[in-house]
Amino acid sequence: MEELFELRTYIEEGRYADALVLLGEMEEMSRDDKINKIESFLEILLLHLIKQHAEKRSTRSWKVSIFNSVYQINKTNKRRKAGGYYLNADDLRDATEESYTMALKHASLEAFEGIFDETELARKVDEENIRKEALELILKAQQSTPVRNVCR
Repeated sequence: MEELFELRTYIEEGRYADALVLLGEMEEMSRDDKINKIESFLEILLLHLIKQHAEKRSTRSWKVSIFNSVYQINKTNKRRKAGGYYLNADDLRDATEESYTMALKHASLEAFEGIFDETELARKVDEENIRKEALELILKAQQSTPVRNVCR
C-alpha cells in the first residue's frame, strides 16, 4: 500500500521516471506473489498425489484437495487482462520439481500415520511419475474451462 502512495506522489510531482521504476517494482512484486501462491497450491497437489501413490488408495478429501489445488493453480496462473499465463509449461515443470521435496516432507507426516520419514517414503513412490501426473492435471485443466473431472 505504501508503494501506491509513493507512486501518487511521484506522479503529482511530475517525477515520471521514478514513477515508472516504481511501477516496474510493483509489477515484479505482483508476479512474485502469484508465483508463490501457485507454488503453495502445487505443494498441496503433490502432497496428496504422493499419499495416493504411496498408500495405493485415495479418499474423497484427497480428491477434493487435488481438484481444488489444480483449480487454484490455473486460476492464479491465468493472466486475465493481458492473456496467457504467469508460468508456462516449462516453468510449471520447474516449479513442480522445486516443490516436490517440501511436499514429500509433508506427506511423510501424513501418509501411513507418519511412520516413515521422507527418505523412506520416497522409496515407496515414483517421483518422476508423480510430478508428471501433477503437470498433466494442471495442463489438462488449462485446456478445459471450467475445470472438471480432474480428480477421477
